Amino acid sequence: MDTNILLETGTNELEILEFVINGNHYGINVEKVREILPFQDITPVPNSHPCIEGIFMPRGSIITVIDLIQAIGFSGGQDRNNFLIVTNFNNLNIAFDVEAVLGIQRISWSEVVKPDQTVSGPGVGVATGIIKNKDNLIIILDFERIVEEICPETSLKVSEITGLETRERNNIPVLVVEDSHMLCKLIEDSLHTAGYTKLTVKNNGQEAWDFLTQLKKNNGVEYGAKCVITDIEMPQMDGHRLIKLIRDTEGLKHIPIIVFSSLINDDMKRKGESLGANAQISKPEIGQLVSILDGLVAGQIYG
Repeated sequence: MDTNILLETGTNELEILEFVINGNHYGINVEKVREILPFQDITPVPNSHPCIEGIFMPRGSIITVIDLIQAIGFSGGQDRNNFLIVTNFNNLNIAFDVEAVLGIQRISWSEVVKPDQTVSGPGVGVATGIIKNKDNLIIILDFERIVEEICPETSLKVSEITGLETRERNNIPVLVVEDSHMLCKLIEDSLHTAGYTKLTVKNNGQEAWDFLTQLKKNNGVEYGAKCVITDIEMPQMDGHRLIKLIRDTEGLKHIPIIVFSSLINDDMKRKGESLGANAQISKPEIGQLVSILDGLVAGQIYG
């Protein structure tokens, strides 16, 4: 989808597509949106998950349609679905039906408020951020979590690291930056399984940047972060802004950076490369993350 808005890389800005479900306002990062289509005939798939309406085939590609109203806990609104938002993330093409599409807004991640754990904690909700917009609130939905709950096989491929428990333990300090409580726990457990025992976890780019600048101030970078693994979409400060700040700062610019995100498409890869990311991996590929981390920290000594 062409938004006709060009965003500079690393400015901490994003574009949100605002849409309506059951009279409430929600948002999705435009980077995940391929196109918006009028609601059309959908073929049901027998024995599929209750939240899967079926499939359709625009321009020859089969795309699964998820009933977003039911997936986020509402009911009885299917007769008001007027649009399909076709998305791409985690290497999947999925459509979500919505009541209305209101348009695109450019905002700063600093305007996005992280919900507290009563609505965003593990096993609780699907809100990743909240935006105050004139007379209403816009809730940014965690589409990865929605899809993972419907299709668990789309989550991190933790089976890829089975058997790594016997590897030699590695106390290289690694900084993990991830705002999803669920994914943060999975990544942390997976890296521990792979032998990485000294992990620092921060929930957004701003927290990570504060941590790194404090290490630099105390001459402790080598003891606190010899590699950074970061998501892209995060409240307060996104991963691209964090990379730019690291690469522009003496004493930090040498740190290897891995982007681990659901938004690894060709456009985002170009942005990451231009900022200086050492590697960019789609979120399901936890085995690939471990392999690349091994390569980046090989030969580094901590003690």
